[in-house]
Amino acid sequence: MSLPSLETTPIPGLVVVRLDRRDDDRGFFKENWQREKMLAIGLPDFGPVQNNVSFNTDRGVTRGIHTEPWDKFVSLATGRVFAAWVDMREGDTFGTTFTLEMDTSVAVFVPRGVGNSYQTLEDATAYTYLVNEHWRPGIAYPALALDDPTVAIDWPIPLSEAIVSEKDRGNPALDPATAIAPKRTLVLGAGGQLGRALAAAFPGADTRTRAELDVSDAEAVAAFPWHEYAVVLNAAAYTAVDAAETPEGRRAAWAANASAPATLAGLSRQHAFTLVHYSTEYVFDGTAPLAPGHSEDEPLSPLGVYAQSKAAGDLAVGLAPRHYVLRTSWVIGEGRNFVRTMQALAEKGVSPSVVEDQVGRLTFTEELVRATRHLLETGAAFGTYHVSNGGPAMSWREVAQAVFARSGRRAEDVSGTTTTAYAEGVFAQGNPFAPRPLNSAMSLDKLRATGFEPEDAMAALDRYLGRPGI
Repeated sequence: MSLPSLETTPIPGLVVVRLDRRDDDRGFFKENWQREKMLAIGLPDFGPVQNNVSFNTDRGVTRGIHTEPWDKFVSLATGRVFAAWVDMREGDTFGTTFTLEMDTSVAVFVPRGVGNSYQTLEDATAYTYLVNEHWRPGIAYPALALDDPTVAIDWPIPLSEAIVSEKDRGNPALDPATAIAPKRTLVLGAGGQLGRALAAAFPGADTRTRAELDVSDAEAVAAFPWHEYAVVLNAAAYTAVDAAETPEGRRAAWAANASAPATLAGLSRQHAFTLVHYSTEYVFDGTAPLAPGHSEDEPLSPLGVYAQSKAAGDLAVGLAPRHYVLRTSWVIGEGRNFVRTMQALAEKGVSPSVVEDQVGRLTFTEELVRATRHLLETGAAFGTYHVSNGGPAMSWREVAQAVFARSGRRAEDVSGTTTTAYAEGVFAQGNPFAPRPLNSAMSLDKLRATGFEPEDAMAALDRYLGRPGI
């Protein structure tokens, strides 16, 4: 069967779908919902979980304007209706109406927050609809009077002659005070440098530190209202790379980096929120060619415990229907980090020795936040993306030299060493040391294909060093 066609309406997100109905002397056949074809014409992948049928015996049955907290895909199995919708969401289109006569060849996608009603034009009309949340008792949702003069729906059968329930005869008039707010954004791990940057960039978001919401705590997870969120940004992680090599660190790393993301992936499936999870180039062993660098489809090859736990988290999040895994490298934000350490050493007159056989690109938190917003706002395809600042790959020593040069010191004041030599010094002091990928450079081609152009890392470094350290 051919693709259905899609028509937009004055209500944002409310779209009319003209189905390919095949008629013959026996009756008709149609693909009422075919996910692949619906996505191809531009419908959202809204993840229906329940199918309801409202059978109406008589012509003139008029169902109230109800605004349930879920998306709907409505259609008819038999009969005809005059359907009406009212935008009940906060914003410029609050109160906007759209009406349409529907038969069995027409379907409509109704986004959450849009009031939905209809009047039957034939006896024995079966109105059917898919929803993406299970019905739960006790949930209050706004309703609107069928004869509200503000929206002025021109019902073909006068309401005085229509069959209307007593409940729907008592619905209130349109009131901006009852406008439905959009589902919110939640930032997990809000105490870290990335979490703080995300909280600043999403000012209306709810934020939780690990202490406030530990996703590895089953009781805390069960009590949290996940259904209230459209997007969950998971910046929570165990990042003590070397400490992860200890027995205590191993357990903590796997709990935060693997088990918690797996829990979030399950919650994403259950509550239909988009899960954005932040990962690392450590999931690779660093043996890929420097150019173009590690690609998103490269097989995972983690070296140490931290890297292995992050790789497990990537795989778990990939099972969520609506997910972005953003792998990044050498993150620099507000607080203690490599750039601030080098800046302090330069100002104190210290001449450090820095590893020169690890190569990659800096990722400033503002760039990671910018990429996050871009993917969400453009509706980029779900999946894994590599994100860092642009420009040539550099060694840690070259980054330190760039900081020194911008701090009034000579680049030559930073000497070089190898990862092996550095590790020997750490081991000599009785401390753990995790293996590192020598090549941390990642290909940014997939990200660029979405229309995002990474900012050069040295331009971002100049701006960063122009701000006072924290």
